[in-house]
Amino acid sequence: MNWPFSKNRPKNSLPGDQYRFYMGYSTAEKVVTERSSMQITAVYACVRVLSEAVASLPLHFYHYKEDGSKEKALKHPLYFLLHDEPNPEMTSFIFKETMMTHLLLWGNFYCQIIRNGKGEVVALYPLMPNRMTVDRDEKGRLYYSYQHQSDEAGTMKNEAVILHQDELMHIPGLGFDGLIGYSPIAMMKNALGTSIACDEYASKFFANGASPSGVLEHPGILKNPEKVRESWNQAFSGSQNAHKTVVLEEGMKYAPISINPQDSQFLETRKFQLEEVARAFRCPCHLINDLDHATFSNIEEQSLEFVTYTLEPWLVRIESAIGKSLLREDEKGKYYARFNVDGLLRGDYASRMQGYATGINNGFMCVNDVRMLENLDLVPEEDGGNTFMVNGTMQKLSEVGAAYRDKAEPSESKEETEDKEKTMRRKRR
Repeated sequence: MNWPFSKNRPKNSLPGDQYRFYMGYSTAEKVVTERSSMQITAVYACVRVLSEAVASLPLHFYHYKEDGSKEKALKHPLYFLLHDEPNPEMTSFIFKETMMTHLLLWGNFYCQIIRNGKGEVVALYPLMPNRMTVDRDEKGRLYYSYQHQSDEAGTMKNEAVILHQDELMHIPGLGFDGLIGYSPIAMMKNALGTSIACDEYASKFFANGASPSGVLEHPGILKNPEKVRESWNQAFSGSQNAHKTVVLEEGMKYAPISINPQDSQFLETRKFQLEEVARAFRCPCHLINDLDHATFSNIEEQSLEFVTYTLEPWLVRIESAIGKSLLREDEKGKYYARFNVDGLLRGDYASRMQGYATGINNGFMCVNDVRMLENLDLVPEEDGGNTFMVNGTMQKLSEVGAAYRDKAEPSESKEETEDKEKTMRRKRR
């Protein structure tokens, strides 16, 4: 199949691939990119919290049995790749952490799929999103053009490589066309530019000895004002010259002209920018050490909401992409990948024990189910470790009191029944 290279731009290129148009200078006149934004502590904290949370979750590979139940597909090649080592150079944790970092910064995750002669997946290698271009050929088929560099794995030999859809796993984030995700950093460029400007202002403020800029007034005319300015900055500018005694000659006066940090609400601005970044990543503020709105009564609920509303959409997005890109057509509907979030949803010790007791008493959990969740040794089968039990006092509502009713009303004999019927007929006559 003759796939075009990126230099031959097709007429119907994807509009979602042009999100980089939003990258660059912000309204604060600061350059914002995916890499420069990581120097903002709030961005770094949010990316680290989300990427490490997803990377720490076990990713299992299952298949459906004939009776409709499921079990881990331990013998399938994908189980080892997804759960342990996606390639010889990475652990599963590093792979998932890199995946989330690319999604959070660039809005896309690209991964080259290496297959053997049988068509089985034997390795997965992440690709840098900023080197990938997604387009359609003249027949409308998607293709991926990747600019390979020498610092990457040697699975690609040419400078520009064209990948088919079956050679690459693409996980797009939120986007315009459903095929390419746009960069969250590009979308919040102006907010991040303000954060960078605040950091730069703070650095310059302390570099000048935490003193505002000002004007040197001279009653006469200076022959060389540049020399006076240079002499002043050399003697009194910078944190190393802070608190020096100033001596002014020839009637010179110093008049500060800058607004102090209190008047400009500098600290409030920096605080608000932290909340802005956390809002964009949907990351609870208490996870990035902002505890202003966290209390003992709501901190656990906020942690559960983090799993439900922040992590869950990302997990479903990744699981769906794995099923679409890594499974053969005859395997779809029979195999699937799932993250295990039980560890994040566990409550305190007392709550867990109460929940386990409810599960055992109602017969949908056995002792070994609980011990596996608590990482304890299993009870042998002969000792009842896998026995399901239920409380024997439970019965149907229609059968309540049936035993007492039978005792209170013993059945009548046939002769007594016939005598009652004869008496009723006489009364009617």
